[in-house]
Amino acid sequence: MKFIIRRDQLIASVQDVMKAISSRTVIPILTGIKIDAKKHGITLTGSDSDISIESYIPAEQDEKVNIEVVEEGSIVLQSKYFPDIVRKLPEKNVEIESNDLKLTIRSGKAEFNLNGQDAEEYPQLPALQTDESFEMPTDLLKSLTKQTVFAVSTMETRPILTGVHIKLNNNTLTFTATDSHRLASREIPVNETSVEFSNIVVPGKSLTELNKILGDTPEPVEISVTNNQILFRTKHLKFMSRLLDGNYPQTSRLIPDQSKTVLYVKTKELLNTIDRASLLAKEERNNVVKLTTAGNHLVEITSNSPEVGTVAEEINVQSIEGEELKISFSSKYMIDALKAIEYDDVKIEFTGAMRPFIIRPANEDPILQLILPVRTY
Repeated sequence: MKFIIRRDQLIASVQDVMKAISSRTVIPILTGIKIDAKKHGITLTGSDSDISIESYIPAEQDEKVNIEVVEEGSIVLQSKYFPDIVRKLPEKNVEIESNDLKLTIRSGKAEFNLNGQDAEEYPQLPALQTDESFEMPTDLLKSLTKQTVFAVSTMETRPILTGVHIKLNNNTLTFTATDSHRLASREIPVNETSVEFSNIVVPGKSLTELNKILGDTPEPVEISVTNNQILFRTKHLKFMSRLLDGNYPQTSRLIPDQSKTVLYVKTKELLNTIDRASLLAKEERNNVVKLTTAGNHLVEITSNSPEVGTVAEEINVQSIEGEELKISFSSKYMIDALKAIEYDDVKIEFTGAMRPFIIRPANEDPILQLILPVRTY
């Protein structure tokens, strides 16, 4: 194998596939990066058997030559050293050549010789044979993920809750995540697809890593699903993840269908006020703050920590409808929820001091955040 490649392109692809490589894998060869050189381009692969990422660099793109492939071939390299070597090479171009399982990297006057492993021993990635696929814009997938994945559980006691539940029904795609103390959900319309599925749960970790790799672009990403794998494919990237086994809980019954108190408030003002109030609640396990309706267009946010002190701040809201209310909740959960909404104004619906409450954009866009209150008295 022998090829010459632009260093910046190689760095970008290496960084992408590194997101799938773990030093704690059971199969030793999976700690390496597989390089596959063909005349039309180069494919880099990284996998930890839960997530697999393939990054493809075409030899030519937009009439620009990225790679000159002199000799086809493949090899597996230690991921511990290869990324740092490539990043610190002196010149813009890199020449990579392998002979038997020895690899030489040249750039300017620098030359590295590395031991490689046989690419034949690298596990074959499962080929996804499915007609169950649909497309959506990449930036929309990123925002769906961002607005839900933070609410997955970090506890392994209920593994199914460490994933995001994805449902496609009647051309509506829904992402839902919950850790049983809070819930985040968003739905969007998907055009021109006959695909339907209901019990797909993708590990939160996989979606977080995918979000780091995908660009903020309206270009389409193709999503294919089988009974135990999901594949996200863009022009030059394949990202495959295993799915979580088990049945996701029926979350729709958590959502109250009526409310007793409704607030309309500026998202940023409420976020900053809760952020300030939480400064004194750091010692508490839940960072609890209290919200009290204080009459006409006023809400008071308070927090106290017996050893530290107290904080109180009034905030003007656009409107308060319904009953008076005192409620305590985790400031962290509230801050996460408000950050995820990405709209200037929010509507918050309460059904009492000990019932879950709902935060949505004031314009009724189908983004929903639900938080369980904390009993403080």
